[in-house]
Amino acid sequence: MTKAFGVRLRDALEERGPLCVGIDPHRSLLDSWGLGDDPDGLARFCDEVVNALADRVAVFKPQSAFFERHGSRGVAVLESCIRQLREAGALVLLDVKRGDIGSTVAAYASAYLDPASPLCADAVTASPYLGVGSLRPMFDAAAAHGGGVFVLALTSNPEGAGVQRAVGPDGRTVAQTVIDEISQLNKGAEPVGSFGLVIGATVGGTGHDLSSVNGPLLAPGLGAQGATAADLRTVFGNDLDWVLPSYSREILAQGPTASGLRSAVARVQDECRAALGRGGR
Repeated sequence: MTKAFGVRLRDALEERGPLCVGIDPHRSLLDSWGLGDDPDGLARFCDEVVNALADRVAVFKPQSAFFERHGSRGVAVLESCIRQLREAGALVLLDVKRGDIGSTVAAYASAYLDPASPLCADAVTASPYLGVGSLRPMFDAAAAHGGGVFVLALTSNPEGAGVQRAVGPDGRTVAQTVIDEISQLNKGAEPVGSFGLVIGATVGGTGHDLSSVNGPLLAPGLGAQGATAADLRTVFGNDLDWVLPSYSREILAQGPTASGLRSAVARVQDECRAALGRGGR
């Protein structure tokens, strides 16, 4: 990686449109595709997704847990999937939501952001609840290798609000503190910073200030989780320039045929372009 993640993300969105496709091969999805809930079924599932979509989607977001549950063979499938997606020109955002301190978070950074690792992705998701500063080794590894980090801020699960909207001594919510610290990391970056936030498309009007983030805003919760592309304007207001809509079951449920997957991608890409006002982008 020679270019910063923010630059590579800009290029991918301009070429392929504003869409992230989650790869979440849970048992019921494998069943619906006629595949076994085992490493062989997992590998066939990933091959079908790669063959159908890898050359037309900007970002893919494999959920590591659905691979890890199959043990070492499942992780080997994840390694292969990451490699194939990236070889096809897509960016890979590995959904691991890791967060720890000291040497442990440094080891996570090495696993997911160092090109020497077979699990290296273009970016990862991270949890800030041991303090945003505890993620410094991830931020440093991302900066060194042209990677990105998406930090949880306002998530789509209802349980998150009790923590994320809690107000600290300075009057800011926990989420706003995370937003402000990520904004500092992206300060002055062009065209956009490499450090993003995760803000669910189901959270409604956030009441939080996103105007200075200067980084990508991952918006999960679209499709099967209940949000629509039109909800993006409610959630993000005028801060739409770097919103990255993320769909999973809405698209994957249209498999296993390549035509079904491609039709679903084309439809949601058009809906997202219209909602975000990006025209051809």
